[in-house]
Amino acid sequence: MRYIIIGAGAVGGAIGGRLAEAGHDVALVARGAHYEALRTHGLRLMTSEGTRTHRLPTIDGPAALGELCADDVLVLAVKTQDSEAALEAWGPAPVAGGGTAAERLPLVCAQNGVEGPRIALRRFRRVYGVCVWLPATLVEPGAVSAAGAPLTGILHLGRHPHGTDETARRIAADLEKAHFEAPVVPDVARWQYAKLLGNLANAIEAVSGVLTSEEGLALYARVRAEGEAVLAAADIAYTGEEEQKKVRDNKIRFEPFDGSERGGGSSWQSLDRGTGTIEADYLNGEIVLLGRLHGVPTPLNELLQRLANTFARERRAAGSLPVAELVRLADEAVAFVQEERAPRP
Repeated sequence: MRYIIIGAGAVGGAIGGRLAEAGHDVALVARGAHYEALRTHGLRLMTSEGTRTHRLPTIDGPAALGELCADDVLVLAVKTQDSEAALEAWGPAPVAGGGTAAERLPLVCAQNGVEGPRIALRRFRRVYGVCVWLPATLVEPGAVSAAGAPLTGILHLGRHPHGTDETARRIAADLEKAHFEAPVVPDVARWQYAKLLGNLANAIEAVSGVLTSEEGLALYARVRAEGEAVLAAADIAYTGEEEQKKVRDNKIRFEPFDGSERGGGSSWQSLDRGTGTIEADYLNGEIVLLGRLHGVPTPLNELLQRLANTFARERRAAGSLPVAELVRLADEAVAFVQEERAPRP
């Protein structure tokens, strides 16, 4: 199978680079300065084992490939807010022997949140969800750091909305030869919702810096409690902490290639690169949406969604809002909702 990585940034670059190292046919899809760097200099993949450069076919869209092959696998690794544009471009791409990518090819959504596979299923017949545990950073155009060890990542994989099949097992087998663990599960959404609860911290980190202070961690606990209450109200199952811990079991340690401290996650990286967009609508915003549907107030997640989007739109510096100020705004948001919901005389 050839793997076409749509969005060869941090996560996509790490997956594509590792698959290439394992001997698989890989094509990278990128744009802008990253596209130019990949085409000119190759993908520089940095891991705890060292730095390797992979000269892989790099394109900016399906037209550059011509006809797709019947055994191609599309890996959607763009941020969720960029999914529609990517799917619109790749869905109609012709496949050798007849039909289109949307009709014939498997689409693997390697993204944060739970919305990506739902968006994809509107266009593609064969959609696979992935719960992505993969510490990776787009260091600069053309260079990706994947500092997990001994495994590069753990990628739970399954059909969306549920089930497994032979294609999932073949993809998982390829990933497991490429420094990943890839359990094939019939309930991948349960793992994705558990990851979603963890990703609610992304907006805190993006606007106020990496979570190290007691204040920041306490705020995240409150934000997560909102998320858990919403999932309970919506009757949505998710993997518990003990089950997650058992699966990870020290399989991924952060071992940066250059001795540096761990930087921010995906949302922080979006602000740091000044992309103008951020994934908060599909992380904290998912909790806000479910809260509104099921009558559960979510003032903290609403605040973080709004702040993250404002920071992205105005291109404010990542981590520039002091944690104490963020906590003050959070307390005000909660107080406002409590007052609004209080019985009137």
